[in-house]
Amino acid sequence: MTECVFCTLPAEVNLVENDLVRAFYDKYPVSEGHVLIVPKNHASSFFDATAEEMASVGELLKRVKELLDERFHPDGYNIGANIGSTAGQTVFHWHIHVIPRYNGDIGTVRWHT
Repeated sequence: MTECVFCTLPAEVNLVENDLVRAFYDKYPVSEGHVLIVPKNHASSFFDATAEEMASVGELLKRVKELLDERFHPDGYNIGANIGSTAGQTVFHWHIHVIPRYNGDIGTVRWHT
Protein backbone atom coordinates (compact mmCIF):
# COMPACT_ATOMS: atom_id res chain seq x y z
CA MET A 1 0.00 0.00 0.00
CA THR A 2 1.22 3.49 -0.77
CA GLU A 3 1.00 6.06 2.01
CA CYS A 4 -2.64 6.89 2.77
CA VAL A 5 -3.52 10.57 3.10
CA PHE A 6 -6.18 9.80 5.74
CA CYS A 7 -3.90 7.57 7.80
CA THR A 8 -1.23 10.27 8.00
CA LEU A 9 -3.42 13.27 8.91
CA PRO A 10 -2.49 14.78 12.27
CA ALA A 11 -4.99 14.60 15.13
CA GLU A 12 -5.18 18.42 15.15
CA VAL A 13 -7.44 18.38 12.06
CA ASN A 14 -10.14 16.39 13.87
CA LEU A 15 -13.41 18.15 14.60
CA VAL A 16 -14.69 15.22 16.65
CA GLU A 17 -13.69 11.61 17.12
CA ASN A 18 -14.44 8.49 19.09
CA ASP A 19 -12.48 5.27 19.57
CA LEU A 20 -12.97 4.00 16.01
CA VAL A 21 -13.65 6.96 13.70
CA ARG A 22 -12.73 10.61 13.26
CA ALA A 23 -14.29 13.55 11.45
CA PHE A 24 -12.60 16.50 9.77
CA TYR A 25 -13.30 19.09 7.07
CA ASP A 26 -12.88 17.93 3.47
CA LYS A 27 -9.84 19.50 1.78
CA TYR A 28 -11.90 19.93 -1.42
CA PRO A 29 -15.39 20.80 -0.14
CA VAL A 30 -18.53 20.62 -2.26
CA SER A 31 -20.06 23.23 0.05
CA GLU A 32 -19.13 25.19 3.16
CA GLY A 33 -18.78 22.81 6.11
CA HIS A 34 -18.25 19.60 4.05
CA VAL A 35 -16.95 16.97 6.50
CA LEU A 36 -15.51 13.47 6.09
CA ILE A 37 -16.06 10.74 8.64
CA VAL A 38 -13.19 8.25 8.39
CA PRO A 39 -12.43 5.06 10.31
CA LYS A 40 -9.11 4.99 12.11
CA ASN A 41 -8.47 1.45 10.84
CA HIS A 42 -7.45 1.48 7.17
CA ALA A 43 -9.79 -0.41 4.85
CA SER A 44 -10.58 0.38 1.22
CA SER A 45 -14.31 -0.16 1.05
CA PHE A 46 -17.34 0.81 3.09
CA PHE A 47 -18.33 -2.85 2.73
CA ASP A 48 -15.23 -3.86 4.72
CA ALA A 49 -16.46 -1.94 7.79
CA THR A 50 -17.07 -3.81 10.99
CA ALA A 51 -20.38 -3.55 12.84
CA GLU A 52 -18.58 -1.58 15.54
CA GLU A 53 -17.18 0.89 13.00
CA MET A 54 -20.62 1.38 11.47
CA ALA A 55 -22.13 2.08 14.89
CA SER A 56 -19.31 4.55 15.57
CA VAL A 57 -19.97 6.30 12.26
CA GLY A 58 -23.63 6.67 13.23
CA GLU A 59 -22.67 8.13 16.59
CA LEU A 60 -20.25 10.61 15.05
CA LEU A 61 -22.68 11.53 12.27
CA LYS A 62 -25.11 12.92 14.84
CA ARG A 63 -22.33 14.91 16.54
CA VAL A 64 -21.10 16.28 13.20
CA LYS A 65 -24.63 17.38 12.25
CA GLU A 66 -25.04 19.22 15.56
CA LEU A 67 -21.70 20.97 15.03
CA LEU A 68 -22.51 21.94 11.43
CA ASP A 69 -26.03 23.11 12.35
CA GLU A 70 -24.51 25.39 14.97
CA ARG A 71 -21.67 26.76 12.81
CA PHE A 72 -23.19 26.94 9.31
CA HIS A 73 -27.01 26.64 9.62
CA PRO A 74 -27.50 24.55 6.46
CA ASP A 75 -30.93 23.90 4.99
CA GLY A 76 -30.27 20.18 4.39
CA TYR A 77 -27.60 17.52 3.98
CA ASN A 78 -26.23 14.96 1.55
CA ILE A 79 -24.64 11.96 3.24
CA GLY A 80 -22.90 9.33 1.17
CA ALA A 81 -19.93 7.26 0.14
CA ASN A 82 -18.20 6.62 -3.18
CA ILE A 83 -17.20 2.97 -3.39
CA GLY A 84 -14.77 2.06 -6.15
CA SER A 85 -13.17 4.22 -8.82
CA THR A 86 -16.17 3.84 -11.14
CA ALA A 87 -18.32 5.46 -8.42
CA GLY A 88 -15.85 8.31 -7.95
CA GLN A 89 -13.76 7.03 -5.04
CA THR A 90 -10.34 8.70 -5.22
CA VAL A 91 -8.96 7.94 -1.75
CA PHE A 92 -9.05 4.21 -1.09
CA HIS A 93 -9.59 4.46 2.64
CA TRP A 94 -13.37 4.33 2.99
CA HIS A 95 -15.12 7.40 4.29
CA ILE A 96 -18.51 9.05 4.55
CA HIS A 97 -19.20 12.52 3.15
CA VAL A 98 -21.40 14.85 5.19
CA ILE A 99 -22.25 17.70 2.83
CA PRO A 100 -24.29 20.63 4.14
CA ARG A 101 -26.74 21.98 1.54
CA TYR A 102 -28.03 25.52 1.29
CA ASN A 103 -31.13 26.86 -0.47
CA GLY A 104 -30.12 27.88 -3.98
CA ASP A 105 -26.84 25.96 -4.16
CA ILE A 106 -26.18 23.66 -7.08
CA GLY A 107 -24.65 20.47 -5.80
CA THR A 108 -22.36 18.21 -7.74
CA VAL A 109 -23.88 15.12 -6.14
CA ARG A 110 -27.40 15.76 -7.44
CA TRP A 111 -28.96 15.71 -10.90
CA HIS A 112 -30.94 18.76 -11.99
CA THR A 113 -33.54 18.46 -14.74
